[in-house]
Amino acid sequence: MLFAVAACGGDDTAAAPTSAAPASSSAPAAASAKVGLAYDIGGRGDQSFNDSAAAGLDKAKAELGVTVEELEAANGETDAQKEDRLRLLATGGFNPVIAVGFAYSAAITKVAKEFPDIKFAIVDDAAEGANISNLVFAEEQGSFLVGVAAALKSTKGNVGFVGGVDVPLIHKFEAGFEAGAKAVKPDITVQKKYLTQPPDFSGFGDPAKGKTAAEGMFDGGADVVYQAAGGSGAGVFEAAKAAGGLAIGVDSDQAKTADPTVADVIITSMLKKVDVAVFDFIKNFTAGTVKAGITTYDLKAGGVDYSVTGGKIDDIKAQIDDYKNKVISGEITVPTGA
Repeated sequence: MLFAVAACGGDDTAAAPTSAAPASSSAPAAASAKVGLAYDIGGRGDQSFNDSAAAGLDKAKAELGVTVEELEAANGETDAQKEDRLRLLATGGFNPVIAVGFAYSAAITKVAKEFPDIKFAIVDDAAEGANISNLVFAEEQGSFLVGVAAALKSTKGNVGFVGGVDVPLIHKFEAGFEAGAKAVKPDITVQKKYLTQPPDFSGFGDPAKGKTAAEGMFDGGADVVYQAAGGSGAGVFEAAKAAGGLAIGVDSDQAKTADPTVADVIITSMLKKVDVAVFDFIKNFTAGTVKAGITTYDLKAGGVDYSVTGGKIDDIKAQIDDYKNKVISGEITVPTGA
């Protein structure tokens, strides 16, 4: 199993998230903790979800003095392979161990029972276990805001959504985006396309499929396309560039991370601050205050938001923020697609 260690920066901050589960504190941990992290498909360098987790890990390394090891996932792997990856970290002296992505749910539930003295965390799912922390997000709320932006920027009244894999988590992105767009323009057309169906998760790492899906949407009249497709999103940006259209990124501020040849088509990104959640978990571990159960990073906590890099939505920012405040206050309840 290949270990990969690299570095990239992350400086996003957020208010304390909403805790929604019973707590079970760990014993005090040394600041020199050894942190193991298992990536989702695409790994470090996907310019999106995994890179956000990596940024949190790098921040913990720099600010907390922890040592880290990282393991990559492969397309088409089994739960048994994911279990082996987590066991490799656990038996290698790493504590805590972090799994990035809901695909680790079954594996972490099983492996955490085998190592009751090790603290585990999973991003994007609520796996049960006395030593498992669940780091989840209100993706629908952030997606609602970029849906507002898409509708305000669309001149054709036609926008698109590309999802990586047709699973409940990505339904939250879709539901929020559509609700935001229709809050602005009730009669707007929202085209939707998922790249793969489970158990095929290659839709999170296939730019060619992303490009083809987005091309169909632009050909079908869309002028803004939002992607929640991990590494496949790079293809969506390429299609937008070729069509003279606009695109919306996800998870990270992709106007900063995408290939420079396509970055100018990205008007905003839905920020899902996985870096904040990963750093918070590691910091709590070193302080001996890790809590098992669910911690939700929502709009009120600053766990999701939208980006303004490039100034392409400066003219509509006040309108987006008005909707943002209504979501935070509870005046608007965003659907989750459940």
